[in-house]
Amino acid sequence: MFIQTESTPNPATLKFLPGQAVMPAGTADFPNVEAAANSPLAQRVFAVEGVTAVFFGPDFVTVTKEESIDWNHIKPAILGAIMEHFQSGQPVMQGEGLAAAGHAEHSGEDSEIVDQIKELLDTRVRPAVAQDGGDITFHGFDRGVVYLHMQGACAGCPSSTITLKMGIENLLRHYIPEVTEVRPVAA
Repeated sequence: MFIQTESTPNPATLKFLPGQAVMPAGTADFPNVEAAANSPLAQRVFAVEGVTAVFFGPDFVTVTKEESIDWNHIKPAILGAIMEHFQSGQPVMQGEGLAAAGHAEHSGEDSEIVDQIKELLDTRVRPAVAQDGGDITFHGFDRGVVYLHMQGACAGCPSSTITLKMGIENLLRHYIPEVTEVRPVAA
């Protein structure tokens, strides 16, 4: 098994590509070790000292480390943990409803606008941020303000504010006049 790595715009985050499916559908975000209780793979990665967050995409694993630790010191252990997991035959996730990371539900008078927002996120934004090892999902819409949840490499990335304001906000405002602002929400 050969696992490729790619850098991301977030210097504290690396993208690992095991060359096979990680999540058959959706994504999974583990902002801390407690959130990894139902994922044998995430637990193995968190066992590497210095790992602070893990994120699964369709064919990648994004790992975030403590700033004080150098990638050269923990990258081999993370590669080993991922390889060991895939060779073990264990599932990536255990239990039901675990691949549910996606857009928040929204109903009411703004539901048509929210559907447009989600469509633009799914077709224009999410594929681009997945290339960088992250995901951005809809969290809410209130009086013109779109609230988005940043995951994986996007969470805590130094350029995430620019991505939100200059990229996503401009895109949504261009196509949906009712949108006035985009703001991130904490996990």
